Amino acid sequence: MIRKLISCDGKPRAAILLSGSGSNADKLLQSLSEGKSSSWEAAVLVTDNPKNSKTEFLANKYGLPHVSLDIREFYKERGETRVSLRTERGREIREEWTAELRRQLEPMNIDFGILAGFVPLTNLTNDFPCLNVHPGDLTVEKNGQRILVGLHTIPVEIAMLEELTSLRSSVIVAQTYTGQGGEMDSGPILGLSEAVDMDFKGLSFDDIEKLNSERPDKRPVGGYKDELEDVADHNQTLLKENGDWIVFPPAVDDFAAGNFGLDENHQLHYMVDGEWKAVQTVVYNETEAKPRFI
Repeated sequence: MIRKLISCDGKPRAAILLSGSGSNADKLLQSLSEGKSSSWEAAVLVTDNPKNSKTEFLANKYGLPHVSLDIREFYKERGETRVSLRTERGREIREEWTAELRRQLEPMNIDFGILAGFVPLTNLTNDFPCLNVHPGDLTVEKNGQRILVGLHTIPVEIAMLEELTSLRSSVIVAQTYTGQGGEMDSGPILGLSEAVDMDFKGLSFDDIEKLNSERPDKRPVGGYKDELEDVADHNQTLLKENGDWIVFPPAVDDFAAGNFGLDENHQLHYMVDGEWKAVQTVVYNETEAKPRFI
């Protein structure tokens, strides 16, 4: 028996969560306003970073309410100078912050969340399904494990070190975190973008290996700020424009329409011509959705 990933009365209502420029959120809302997406409605925009994100601007642009809960101030008020999950106290504060966010969202009858460049890990994933777009092809595995996982530019850097020459954006159902972060990338892969060619900006694979070997063992706060990270950031931008913006709106629309389900073995299924079909994922471009059948 197939269980739909979302089930609700009427059109599902989404909370869109963002931390920065909001470009992915803007593309989703634009798709709704132009009628390209019609299976869901935006209920609210949410940010953890009201001072620097474009949440209020987008809320005004599309006539939506917005919720701001500054995570840096939240930690600071509780005596912490850093926003972190590395300590037990940091994890406790994160749960307090999530509980307050949950309280503010409760009256809005949210059916699912969309993580559109939302930085903080949050277990709102326990309350309703949360979709995320990830800068890497999560179908790429080694020894049965997804390798293009992690935060920031890490997935792109791993792809470079693996000598891949193209990237894809993945739309996933984000999973609950336990404090490490990587497990959030372990959920069903609803969609992939078409391949986006990488631009190494003149670096050879030997150059990439050398840059990586010169790094300190632990990633510094704020990143490595080296040439490898710069090239990865450049490719992540290319992927956002040619991957995220293409795959995210139709994958969200298909999800909200109830076109994805799981069987008792957690195998992903996709609705094709009125019938459930087992799939690895669905590849989206600007004109069509192409299931990858099992």
